[in-house]
Amino acid sequence: MKQNYMFTSESVTEGHPDKLCDQISDAIVDHFLSQDPCARIRAECAVSGAIVFIAARFSSVANVDFTRIARKTISAIGYEQPDFNARSTSILTTPQALPEDYSCQFDETALTDKEIDQIAVKDQVTVFGYACNQTPELMPLPISLAHKLSRRLAELRHTRKLSYLMPDGKVQVGVEYRYRKPTRIHSVTLTAEQKDPDSPDLKRLQKDMKQHVIQSVFDSEPMKPDRKTLITINPDGPFLGGPSQHSGLTGRKNAVDTYGEYAHQSEKALSGKDPMRIDRVGAYAARYAAKHVVAAGLADECEVMLSYSIGLTRPVSLQVTTFGTGKRDDAEIAKLITKTFDFRLAGILKKFGLRRLPSRHPEGFFRKLAAYGHFGRTDLDLPWEETDQVDLLS
Repeated sequence: MKQNYMFTSESVTEGHPDKLCDQISDAIVDHFLSQDPCARIRAECAVSGAIVFIAARFSSVANVDFTRIARKTISAIGYEQPDFNARSTSILTTPQALPEDYSCQFDETALTDKEIDQIAVKDQVTVFGYACNQTPELMPLPISLAHKLSRRLAELRHTRKLSYLMPDGKVQVGVEYRYRKPTRIHSVTLTAEQKDPDSPDLKRLQKDMKQHVIQSVFDSEPMKPDRKTLITINPDGPFLGGPSQHSGLTGRKNAVDTYGEYAHQSEKALSGKDPMRIDRVGAYAARYAAKHVVAAGLADECEVMLSYSIGLTRPVSLQVTTFGTGKRDDAEIAKLITKTFDFRLAGILKKFGLRRLPSRHPEGFFRKLAAYGHFGRTDLDLPWEETDQVDLLS
């Protein structure tokens, strides 16, 4: 097992074309579920130039205007440029209504354990959940820092403190590890898009990014860049981003959505799917279990793997890896979390209330997850980020 290494993770702003697509897809999911908690919906989005294409298959009584949702999302992100904006962008949709799926018409909050055990998954997937004690939110340090920097970049644009910024931007943070513990910040790379590529000039841009983004974020971090930290800002010159320059697609930034590739991920898109999709909610349940293991002090880091097969209720495989940091044997921890947590589909829905969360958040629930990660979020009240059952693992 590798002990000493340097690891990098990437984050992007909500204006990145792939993240734009994720947010449109999840905004559609929110609108269906807010009207019909039992809706089945799969929405995928692609964007290129001034064209947004939405493909959606759904079974629901809800009335959803795909075009209006896409335009509202584009506007909320802040695209107001002549070549891409909420008013003139062409929205192409191919909605496909499917027959009503009666197997999904149930109230999970009222199900008995026997009834939960009769609701099988309809997809096959292996999902992973991960947690470690590198940060207070129990996330790997590189992706945690990258998200903070990209969110700060977006905040400066939204508040118009740096009015020349455009919605697209990306960040990469490198961290050096010794004995699997972060020891120093190796590098920070920040790429920001400007309305005018020539104004401000590169020197002014670099000064602003160092002061208002990098320094602002690291002021409150226990580990800060040192004199040897490599800081690069727009290293390839003026950055031309957004849909007018780069195409986007739902589900193409899975590493940004999860653990920055520090841990395994299923490679399945998290956005654009209703909670009956086990490849989405299973990843939340796996994170929930892994976070409890670390929060309970059973390991410094933990990865939980769940494998599901079509037509079965429970995972066909559950494995735990603590990378040599476990206070108990990995197999013993696996037995403990199997006994403590419910990894059945309806059990996950019941525990987290996933199908009813959009109706409780009129401003959108799943759409907010579609940028800056689905895990380790301290700005959102996410049920899978709770550690409410730690006492059961002690």
